[in-house]
Amino acid sequence: MKIDGRAISSEILSKLKEKVAKLKAKGINPVLAIILMGDNQASAIYVRQKGIKAKEIGAEVKVFPLKENETNQETEKLVKKLDSDSKIHGIIIQRPAPKNVDANSLTELISPEKEVDGFGSSSKYPVPVAEAVLLMLRGVYEKTKTNGPFSDWLKFKKIVVIGKGETAGRPITELLREYELAPTVIDSHTKNKEELIKKADIVISAVGKKVLTSSNIKKGVILIGVGLYSDSQGKLRGDYDDEDVAGKVSFYSPTPGGVGPVNVACLMQNLVKAAQKSS
Repeated sequence: MKIDGRAISSEILSKLKEKVAKLKAKGINPVLAIILMGDNQASAIYVRQKGIKAKEIGAEVKVFPLKENETNQETEKLVKKLDSDSKIHGIIIQRPAPKNVDANSLTELISPEKEVDGFGSSSKYPVPVAEAVLLMLRGVYEKTKTNGPFSDWLKFKKIVVIGKGETAGRPITELLREYELAPTVIDSHTKNKEELIKKADIVISAVGKKVLTSSNIKKGVILIGVGLYSDSQGKLRGDYDDEDVAGKVSFYSPTPGGVGPVNVACLMQNLVKAAQKSS
């Protein structure tokens, strides 16, 4: 069964729209500043989606594009300027950043109350993509009508996370561990990865290339696909082909319409919380 990320996102955004209306009645217009460096296609698409969804709830996104070769020093000046602006409620360093830029050090310059991407060591918010994955799993749990709490349901599942990247794999793993879960993490150096994947009840793939097929997963598995990449025609693809796995899995997140929309909705949720704190 397909996990409808757009439906989950719509429900979140609907509630946020009401909260933004109340903030605007107090003279507060939630504003998200996004620093976008380089020309990563997937990042550009995500930024556009953030702008669309912000507008949908009555908030605003301001994008600050920088060249691929922009120095860390120049970017620092921009971050500090935005951070000191009381009309800016949230600030994002869009990741992945170019190799010449230290995104982590830049993130630490953002006030914890404005670091809505959740990557800062003192951020007040969860990482949106990790929160999105958890919400999608909660949606599966509710559809299974299992007795007992969601956390117990997860504890009885063998969970595999493919990928250790700072933008998805790592924060997803960290959030699962906060729930006292012990996911198996797989990367390119894992020796018995095929065996581990085939035994998993839940596979969360955050790689950015096709790594899963109907032949290397077990029947009835729950698949959550986070990774994105562009094929030879420039079309965005996920870590598996939806049509290929649909007949083998119990639940799967599609591409598009899966984790992406929920990720953006969770970010908007963080932005609204930041704006509320400023009121």
